[in-house]
Amino acid sequence: MGVPISQMFTVARYVLSQKLRRRGRYPLVLMLEPLFRCNLACAGCGKIQYPAHILKKDLPLDDALKAVDECGAPMVSIPGGEPLLYGPIRELVQELVKRRKYIYLCTNALKLTEALDAKWFTPSKYLTFSVHMDGQSDHHDFAVCREGTYDIAIKAIRQAVEEGFRVTTNTTLFEGADPNSVRGFFDEMMDLGVEGMMVSPGYAYDKAPDQQNFLMQQETNSLFEMILSNRKKRWKFNQSPLFLEFLMGGREYECTPWGNPTYNIFGWQKPCYLLQEGYVDTFDELINDTQWDNYGKASGNPKCQQCMVHCGYEPTAVDHTFSSFGGMWGTVKAMVFNSYANPAADKRLAEEAKKAHSPLARLVELGFADDVKDKGAA
Repeated sequence: MGVPISQMFTVARYVLSQKLRRRGRYPLVLMLEPLFRCNLACAGCGKIQYPAHILKKDLPLDDALKAVDECGAPMVSIPGGEPLLYGPIRELVQELVKRRKYIYLCTNALKLTEALDAKWFTPSKYLTFSVHMDGQSDHHDFAVCREGTYDIAIKAIRQAVEEGFRVTTNTTLFEGADPNSVRGFFDEMMDLGVEGMMVSPGYAYDKAPDQQNFLMQQETNSLFEMILSNRKKRWKFNQSPLFLEFLMGGREYECTPWGNPTYNIFGWQKPCYLLQEGYVDTFDELINDTQWDNYGKASGNPKCQQCMVHCGYEPTAVDHTFSSFGGMWGTVKAMVFNSYANPAADKRLAEEAKKAHSPLARLVELGFADDVKDKGAA
């Protein structure tokens, strides 16, 4: 596993304390969004589609720290936008380290080399740079809609690792993802020396410019079964192994939207990081006043039916680990027997490799799918 023992122990102790207090709903990771502004405009992102006057705003540092203290989660993820564009990012990280919070600073790494050279941060077991990487070079640059970003990120990752920082990668996969290429990407990241990798299917944000390439549940299971079966021992994932089994179709879980509560310039976002259906002023209001039964697959809410994103389901998997002997045994078994031998998935991988090398597949990959369909119909 790509998670340090000290962090695993802190999270386990925290979850067990919530269980002993009989708290049915508790936060695991605070999603702290200090801004929506970004230096990229990814087609699958729904976070940067705000008007200019909103994108210019920064969350006051005092408000950010108040939210951290109010929530009490042991881990804080700092997404955005691009958090390295946030004015007091250094002060925010320093204060969180003082509070012994495990920080995942989610960055596209375009400014990471600059931050490292300027000594904005000091290596700490509490600070991890979670670099957004959507696959190998061509796939990543296509996903973020800018050429050259992969090479910039690789350089920054290498420097951060050499300077002693914890570094993970965060990969979002969409329809048409090449499972063989993703597996090759895992090798590349391990060669760089990253601590672990995180993977998740994309969520169909209402505001995202690209609405055509989000994965449905069956597609997600099929894709991740090919990617994560017959796993190499050297691959390390900074995630719950039960969540990865869920992505592969091996487990059924219901969403735990309160597990990763979100706080940003508007307040506490209802109900989760992905859906924006109002805001409240306090964390207690979020937990106690949100109609949680209206969300998740079981609710019938159409916005939740195809979602399998880590911020909703990984807290469920973590809770399962500490809720029963079966959950704990499943986690231990997944950590020890982590190759997931699957001849059928291996055969499908080989078939995907053949398709990926065909001229027709290359045209589709480059974005000429409609032209191909029109010519085929003709």
